Amino acid sequence: MTTPEQHPDPKAYRYVGRRGFRRPIIKGQDGTQWRDAYHGVLTVSWTTFFVLLAFYFVAVNTFFALLYAIAPHAIRNAASFWELMLFSVQTMTSGSYTDFTPASPYAYVVMCCEAFLGIVNLALVTGIVFARFSRPFARVVFSKVAVIAPFEGVPTLMFRAANQRANLIFDAAVTVSFAREVVTKEGHAMRRFEELSLLRSRTPLFSLSWTVMHRIDETSPLYGLGPDALYDMEAEIIVMLSGTDETLADVIYARHSYTPDELLPERKFVDVISTTDSGRRMVDLNRFHDTEPFVAYVAEDVELAEEAETKT
Repeated sequence: MTTPEQHPDPKAYRYVGRRGFRRPIIKGQDGTQWRDAYHGVLTVSWTTFFVLLAFYFVAVNTFFALLYAIAPHAIRNAASFWELMLFSVQTMTSGSYTDFTPASPYAYVVMCCEAFLGIVNLALVTGIVFARFSRPFARVVFSKVAVIAPFEGVPTLMFRAANQRANLIFDAAVTVSFAREVVTKEGHAMRRFEELSLLRSRTPLFSLSWTVMHRIDETSPLYGLGPDALYDMEAEIIVMLSGTDETLADVIYARHSYTPDELLPERKFVDVISTTDSGRRMVDLNRFHDTEPFVAYVAEDVELAEEAETKT
């Protein structure tokens, strides 16, 4: 048996991280990757997006200020490069002119070109910002760990998901895949994905909490695999959930994964669903990730306890 220090680091090989899909490093791309600029500005963080937008704004205005500076006295009352920058900003943003006005045909031509570019920029930036705001996304939280405990007498892999928006997700479906490294008979190492069968893979309405379960029986790829074997094959349980959000009227997706160090045997999740005094259902996400030791209750033991209590 290997020690924990000898196991591969799950962070190094997992496909789906805590913040979503871990993008691989691609080498040898063709020369058309610049066409993915639109995809790039949609996927970067808001902070990075506004930083890039500010950099682009400064760069464009600096470029046009340099064009104005080529011709002496092209802009009336502009005595410094900073004032040429201010004139460029006024032209780019269709702002009202104050002390600065074009003073030559060359300046008018450059001003017209910049004004046209300003219209195009306004349309592009407005469209990109709207696309970022309107892009559907899920607020589904998955339990940080998965548990393995008996369910109806069969060891079962269990994890749960909850909709943080508390609205309805119609026709929600979940697929769970078992990813691992294998070596073929020819000696080729490859990453293999195998879908795990679930007790319930779809639900017509998903609004509270959903416990997803997979029986680890003789037909399961997880059958007979201990922690050491899962570590050695760099195993990962990948979860994909999709459904139609009733508010957005669009399909949303959520993803998560579990590595061997996040699979807890002989544990069960604590109950997080309760009913308020007014009769409304409530999900306590503060305890959503909590687990407790699994205790098997045998029917005969319960009957003996009830009989002893009756005698006393």
